[in-house]
Amino acid sequence: MRGHGVHGHPRHARGVLPVFTASANLVVPAVAPIQLNDRVRIVQLANFYGPRSGGLRTALHNWGRGYAERGHEVILVVPGQRDSEEVLPGGVLRITRAAPVIPATGGYRIVNPRRVADVVRGLRPDVLEVSDRLTLRGFGGWARDRGIRSVVVSHERLDRLLGQFAPRRLATGWADAANRRMARNYDAVVCTTDFASEEFLRIGAPNLHRVPLGVDLAMFHPGKHDQGMRDSYAGPAQRFLLHCGRLSVEKQVERSIEAVRLLRREGHDTRLVIAGDGPRREALKSRARGLPVHFTGFISDKSRLAALFASADVSLAPGPHETFCLSALESLAAGTPVVASQSSALAEIITPGCGALASNRGSAFAEAVSSVLEIPANTRRASARRRAEDFGWAESVDGMLAVLGDDR
Repeated sequence: MRGHGVHGHPRHARGVLPVFTASANLVVPAVAPIQLNDRVRIVQLANFYGPRSGGLRTALHNWGRGYAERGHEVILVVPGQRDSEEVLPGGVLRITRAAPVIPATGGYRIVNPRRVADVVRGLRPDVLEVSDRLTLRGFGGWARDRGIRSVVVSHERLDRLLGQFAPRRLATGWADAANRRMARNYDAVVCTTDFASEEFLRIGAPNLHRVPLGVDLAMFHPGKHDQGMRDSYAGPAQRFLLHCGRLSVEKQVERSIEAVRLLRREGHDTRLVIAGDGPRREALKSRARGLPVHFTGFISDKSRLAALFASADVSLAPGPHETFCLSALESLAAGTPVVASQSSALAEIITPGCGALASNRGSAFAEAVSSVLEIPANTRRASARRRAEDFGWAESVDGMLAVLGDDR
């Protein structure tokens, strides 16, 4: 199908928006496009993947299942405790290679790229999809040397990550240099939001595409509301706030705790449930001492998680560097509005009625929660669900396949 997207350029299939710039500074010698009309072998690579790796794992599994449903052979190569092979629901073959746990990361593992290359060499892929721009970034050049089409997915903002440890100007320079090298080595760079795309637009990457993620609209649904679960966390007159995500520095869980402290000081009877685990769990428990804050730990049961989202009054997403935040989208799908950081990609997703954006202060989050709770419950819940319905996994899979095959 042909059409025209932004700036009059050809538009990709539903779900993907190619991002073009006027800069000619970065030239990418692309491998010839492949045809995805017939069955092809797609190999997905990722580090920082595990039972508790949240959005990355969810995206890889849903994309892989979607590719397989459309008739392609899909193989996922990831790190784990031991070498193994397993066919996942949906038909994806997952090959796990033993890798050590990285200290102080809450269980993340990184498999040696040489071991990954040994596996991929034997698989002889038609196209390589890499969801790790740090430890596996070299596979763009590896694929080009072998005439294999390669796509890298940027799940994070490198300039924002580096900016947590270095002055902004220095972090931006480092990120730009690294991103130029990576963009040259891959046939396509995929970002999930405009926010995530900004650092590639800044360097004039000509092979940049935007493919939004999706949400399981059947699993995460307002009908999953569980009154018994709600009663176990909050009384009839209390406000039930939820923070769901990894307990790590970049997620800024402290801001959710501070918001509850301030809301209670102002006379609002609120309780906060923090669902997730990570390296900062004990420090956060200490910070929440004396407040009605409950830590559930990591929730592996999707049905239980869906019920938790559907039973809360408001979800909090204070991470200032989020490039998409699937947990926020799952909350919206369950009919629960989200208060999010205005400096994150959620500024593109949260619209009036389905939540609010706040500056990166606990007081701003407390004020935003109060404003959302003033909206009638039925109105805010219906608005949240409507917004989530704009993000389906089928559209996301179509978008990724358009990029993987360069179907222009």
